[in-house]
Amino acid sequence: MKRKTSASHDEAVVRRLRKDPEFAAEYLKAALEDEDEPRVLLIALRHLVQAQGIAKVARAAGVERESLYRALSAHGNPRLSTLVAVTKAIGLKLTVEAA
Repeated sequence: MKRKTSASHDEAVVRRLRKDPEFAAEYLKAALEDEDEPRVLLIALRHLVQAQGIAKVARAAGVERESLYRALSAHGNPRLSTLVAVTKAIGLKLTVEAA
């Protein structure tokens, strides 16, 4: 009997983000709401970019692919202009509302 290979959590999230645009929007929104850990936003953006393809998103955002990898890495510190360009390239936008 063959066993099913299991996917990592990250792989499962990326697959779901690829298939469900509404989930993608909610996923990014939830990441923005995590005020205690700003790195959650980078992780969410990295997953969203992986779901759509790094090279494709980098091209659409006008960012070098290597720069995008660095910006969204665990130690990344992207500029606001990069965040806005990337979210626009993946069909989403960052918003602000009263607390």
